[in-house]
Amino acid sequence: GGAERLVIDACVEFMDAGHEVVMYTGYHDVARCFEETRNTDGTRAPWIRVHGAMIPRSIFGYFHALMANLSCLYCALVLLRNETNVHCVIVDQVSSPNALIRGFTNIAVLFYCHFPDMLLATATTKRASRLRAAYRAPLNFLEQITTGMAHKVVVNSKFTEDIFAKTFKMLYRLGIHPAVVYPAAALDTFFSQTEFDASTSDVVTFLSINRFEKKKNLALALRAYALYLQEKKPGVRTRLVLAGGYDKRLAENVSYFSFLKKEASAIPLSNNDSIVFAPSVTSLEKKKLLNTCALVLYTPPGEHFGIVPIEAMAACKPVIACDTGGPKESIVHGVTGLLCAPDPKEWAGAMLHITHDLSVARRMGTLARQHVEWKFSRRKFGEKMMAAAGDALVEAARVNRKRNQSVVSCLNFALFAAFVFVNAKAYSFALAMLRRVDAAVR
Repeated sequence: GGAERLVIDACVEFMDAGHEVVMYTGYHDVARCFEETRNTDGTRAPWIRVHGAMIPRSIFGYFHALMANLSCLYCALVLLRNETNVHCVIVDQVSSPNALIRGFTNIAVLFYCHFPDMLLATATTKRASRLRAAYRAPLNFLEQITTGMAHKVVVNSKFTEDIFAKTFKMLYRLGIHPAVVYPAAALDTFFSQTEFDASTSDVVTFLSINRFEKKKNLALALRAYALYLQEKKPGVRTRLVLAGGYDKRLAENVSYFSFLKKEASAIPLSNNDSIVFAPSVTSLEKKKLLNTCALVLYTPPGEHFGIVPIEAMAACKPVIACDTGGPKESIVHGVTGLLCAPDPKEWAGAMLHITHDLSVARRMGTLARQHVEWKFSRRKFGEKMMAAAGDALVEAARVNRKRNQSVVSCLNFALFAAFVFVNAKAYSFALAMLRRVDAAVR
């Protein structure tokens, strides 16, 4: 996913700048991971440390948030036990480790908030809603308190910054205003327009890249494609590719994938058209798909940011996305893509507009690449992350200095109190002795 891609990009940028980096995580599968985290022989990269894999993701399908917090806390404990000379810890998604690191060390903490976790869980019934409210209340309180314990907080978009202010009202009133650090795309990963031109292909390919989850609204791409087929030029060969993350351990992935397959089977296709499912594609396969498609369909409504539009534009491809959330910040409407309401008819019209004349797609793709180079390159992302880490280090030094001064002040006060007490006792003893001597003389 995009959150995981961002963390790896941050690690790579810090290492390229000469910093020593280790990453602690509760799960890492060498069979389905980013290439940067795997050696050429297929083994795990030495800077990846996996701890807490024995902690289950849930208890009988429930308590996901609780188990995620326990897993992250365990990782943080192992990190503090094993690692020495750590200057800064970057925590993302789950904020509970912030309290552990702040409470027992002087290490700087930078927290990357992709989105408030308390807003991600949903309930399906009134009873479930009440039970969930009771279960989530202490977790939500913990999330707000521990998020505020970071020396520096950053978010992935202005949209998330606004949600942060509305959700963590207490933190915002206390002056904790997160900085925006946009995710990025590695430009050298994708072909430039001069190296590959999708308009030379005899098949118009629409590509969707997303995890197979209901909230990603992939059914919108299927329904829009079905309407597009009714209006396209006769004889034009097309295909829709639904690619993305798929984890058979997750019941939602399995059930939603099955639902989408059923939806696709109901769409009447001619010999010139096809729908392809590509679950769990590798980075190389994703690169090939991006470089051979005409445009990318990004279907999630209200997405926090969305790395896929950035990667698509880096590959010189225009993007159609919902006109809500992060894509409104990454896509320039009418220039690098189109922003539409999440309505299949409107999306079908946008698909027709861009592919009716593929020179439109080519022109938009060229501008999209330039837009990413200017605003969303990984170099810029690395610079901003290192600046944020620097801010965390400065704030940690200030807090530690203030704490040390407080400790010194307390010690000075204790010494002064002890000095006064001892002198008072000595004075009382001397006075008593003088009285005895005076009494004896008399």
